[in-house]
Amino acid sequence: MTAHVIPCVGAVIKDGSGRLLLIRRGHEPGKGLWSIPGGRVEAGETDAAALVREVREETGLDVVPGPLVGSVRRPAGPGGEFDIRDYAASVVGGELVAGDDADDAVWAGPAELDALPMAAGLLGALRSWGAV
Repeated sequence: MTAHVIPCVGAVIKDGSGRLLLIRRGHEPGKGLWSIPGGRVEAGETDAAALVREVREETGLDVVPGPLVGSVRRPAGPGGEFDIRDYAASVVGGELVAGDDADDAVWAGPAELDALPMAAGLLGALRSWGAV
């Protein structure tokens, strides 16, 4: 049986101090866990457009998408799979405020990354890609 694949994007955004932008998920999957901003790509939407929309909805920030950093596949319930493509992005405007399905949004340095409860596999993937 072939899994139902759900295309998703994530934004790897760092500030001038090298801290990573994280959101605390307000809904499943991963409610209460920290992750990078992102979500599902809507029908007819490009990865770049989805990335800009998701970051704006979850953080209040306006971004310009950059190159693909890496991709992973994660289970999405019975018969489903998230195909997550994470892209670098640069902030060009807006004000950091948690919104949409994010309960909080913060800039996190190396010590915070190791201390925060992160979405399964996220930190390992980011490290394997050299993103953090």
